[in-house]
Amino acid sequence: MKTKQWNAAVVASVLLAGSLTGCSSTSQEPGKASGDAQGQGDNTPLAVTMVLPQVGDIPAKGNAVEKAIESYTNSKLDIQWVPSSAYEEKINVMITAGELPKIMKLNYVPTIVASMQAGQFWEVGPYLKEFKNLAAQDPQYYENVKVEGKLYGIPLYRDMGRATYNYRKDWFDQLGLKLPKTIEDWYSVQKTVVMNDPDKNGKNDTYGFLLDKKYLEGNSSLLTRLAVSMGGVNRWGIVDGKMTPEFMTKPYLDVMNLFRRLYEEKLINPDFAAIGGEENGKLFDSGRVGLGNSVAGAAKSQQDRLTATTPNGIVDNAPFEGPQGIRLAAEPGNNGLLAIPKSSVKTEAELKKLLGFLDKLMDEPMSTLQMRGIEGTHYVKADGGKTEFKDFTAFQREVKPYRDNLLNIEGYNVLPLKDTPLGEKGTRLARENLKYAIPNVALTLSSATYADRGKELEQMIFDAITKYIMGKIDAAGWEAEVGKWRKAGGDQIIKEYEASYAKLKK
Repeated sequence: MKTKQWNAAVVASVLLAGSLTGCSSTSQEPGKASGDAQGQGDNTPLAVTMVLPQVGDIPAKGNAVEKAIESYTNSKLDIQWVPSSAYEEKINVMITAGELPKIMKLNYVPTIVASMQAGQFWEVGPYLKEFKNLAAQDPQYYENVKVEGKLYGIPLYRDMGRATYNYRKDWFDQLGLKLPKTIEDWYSVQKTVVMNDPDKNGKNDTYGFLLDKKYLEGNSSLLTRLAVSMGGVNRWGIVDGKMTPEFMTKPYLDVMNLFRRLYEEKLINPDFAAIGGEENGKLFDSGRVGLGNSVAGAAKSQQDRLTATTPNGIVDNAPFEGPQGIRLAAEPGNNGLLAIPKSSVKTEAELKKLLGFLDKLMDEPMSTLQMRGIEGTHYVKADGGKTEFKDFTAFQREVKPYRDNLLNIEGYNVLPLKDTPLGEKGTRLARENLKYAIPNVALTLSSATYADRGKELEQMIFDAITKYIMGKIDAAGWEAEVGKWRKAGGDQIIKEYEASYAKLKK
């Protein structure tokens, strides 16, 4: 379909949806709380200027998706798209110059946190209860982006309970393995997969888990995930009433000892400290690996890649589970946040109108638009109350820029996608397992020492963990390394986090 024809079809369909649902209080029927909060006494479109990072090609001004949003929310959008590579720099320049739009996407980084502390953005937490969709989201989403207990923007919601591992179900069935729940279980699974030739090629060339040079970094650190499943903290937590980093807890030390044992017995790839994750991924894809540290939605694509080389291979996935049941290291749960500057939005009345606009973006028609596109163009309805993509390439080009930068989350006000059983399981697990997600207590706490030297001190510990696993230092050597970390600034970080935590609790 040509662009003009596509635009006309899209706008017509959404105009019909807008006329049926109404424009000034849509997200709150019945009750009209959002409409009342917006306080629009006439039908004048709400002017919404935004700055967002560019995802793919810059959407053409007045395109069909934008017109659909404007029609449903009774708004007039003026979006400035900034290339992602230059986005942080551009935002900092705009904040310094005071030339800000009404809504802007921000990342939770020290410079932005400082501008929030300086009072440059509206505190929106007290208003959430007035907006149905915003109020319906899990409170932890908001806790994860607060600054000193105050909320200065609406997070771009992302699943927090995605921590899972992929495994070769055909190998587990063949070897009589059960899903592991204890440290000893994990050792037994790893040893069995490595030593018992599950691919039946007569060679000792299979692995369980693999590590790579970034195995301790980011939200998916395997050691953190395993330690949390065994009852540990997620990076930082309160242990015996004290703020404690994960590596000073017993569950984490137990996991370190597990990998030290695996390395010593040659049950883990010996060159992990120099190997990239992409190389390890290729080994799983080629049918030589039985376990993969992953996220809930990735098992389907893992199965597809494996099938290309091992047609009879079967992938499944499971959440990390320990003696206490499922316990997952929660992810931050956002891809930044949408904040409203005080310099461009002068009154509470206008603030509420903009929050009402954001709230409407999570109504069912807008959630469907952002996450599925336009019916008949990007997706079609399928049996069982599901949807399936008709033209995913067009969706990626025409809809994804809005989906990635506006408010939506899979499983809320949108019909599910028809998928393979494994794909549907991944989507379900990511949503259902939110209740098992253990947050990082220090995620939003303040520490001047961490802001100044946190990465350096983290690397000090990461290097020590690797040396311990590889047998280059013993238990006494490990304790000495922790002592060095404490003297170099670690104790000061603990002290500052405890003070920040106590202040929030008051």
